[in-house]
Amino acid sequence: MENYSWGQSIQEVYINVSVPPGTKPAFITVLIKKNRITIGIKNQDPIIDDDLFSGVIVDESFWSLEDKKTVTVLMTKQDRMDWWKSLLKGGPVIDTEMVETGPSKLSELDVETRSALEKMLFDRKQKALGLPTSGQIINEELTKKLIAQNPIIDYSGKDFMKGAAE
Repeated sequence: MENYSWGQSIQEVYINVSVPPGTKPAFITVLIKKNRITIGIKNQDPIIDDDLFSGVIVDESFWSLEDKKTVTVLMTKQDRMDWWKSLLKGGPVIDTEMVETGPSKLSELDVETRSALEKMLFDRKQKALGLPTSGQIINEELTKKLIAQNPIIDYSGKDFMKGAAE
C-alpha cells in the first residue's frame, strides 16, 4: 500500500491516505474500530481495511480531509505507553528502539505517564550503552546500605544482583 503513510507519538497514531485530487468529504468512508481501520472512497474497494497493530480508543479518534486530496486519521492509542512496531498487523515493521521523543511532547504528558516514559527511555539508553538500568542502580545502592549497616556480617561471595529486577 504505497498510498498511505503513518506516524506516532507515545499517545497517538496518525495515518495520511492519498485520495484523488478534488475528492469531497461526502465520498470518504472511514470506520475506526478498537482493533481495525477501514479507509476508502464510497463504491470502491477500501484503500486500507485491516487489523491495527494494537488497540485504539474509538471515541478519541477522528478523521479529516486535507486539501481535497489527503485523508488524515488521528487515533488515540489504548495503551499510551507503547510504541507501535507497525501500523497494521503483518505490515512493515519499524525499529522502535530508534524512536526519539521531543521534550515538547513529554511536557504534554501527565506526571505519572511522563515519569514512566522517562524511566523506560533511561533504561533503554543504559542497556544500549552497557550501563546499569535504574532497577540495577537501586539494587546496588540498597546493597551498599545493607553492607554499611551490618559491617560484622561477611558478605564475600554473595551476589546480591543475581535475579535482581531490571
